[in-house]
Amino acid sequence: MDNFGIDEVMKTLPHRYPFLLVDRIIESDWDTRIVGLKNVTVNEPFFQGHFPENPVMPGVLQLEAMAQVAGILLNKRNKRDGQIAYFSSIDKARFRRIVRPGDTLIMEIVMIRARLNLAKVQATAKVNGELVSEGELMFHVERS
Repeated sequence: MDNFGIDEVMKTLPHRYPFLLVDRIIESDWDTRIVGLKNVTVNEPFFQGHFPENPVMPGVLQLEAMAQVAGILLNKRNKRDGQIAYFSSIDKARFRRIVRPGDTLIMEIVMIRARLNLAKVQATAKVNGELVSEGELMFHVERS
């Protein structure tokens, strides 16, 4: 796989700071599976309030990061960089371990099904090989 760093991520997703939560893609077949990476740093804006003395990455933002990786897969699969994949449901979401500054979040997305403008994926996030969060994410994909 070619280098798919932050420049390619930004060409593919419409998200921008402070809500862009993917640093690079490290594996993909561009059809059914993708693996993305997020370096969690102490200067993330959400750590100012969650929680200043004990910084923890909110679970909802872990889900959002996984959704953004899924959005890259859907955009590349559909050959439509910049289209928006809107959440339509989240099932079986589980949070197993706290994510802190200094952690590297490795997110794997596997396609469950895709039809017309709907898609469902299995998403997992790990730190040092340990499962930290997971869920089934469903999207309505904007068609332009």
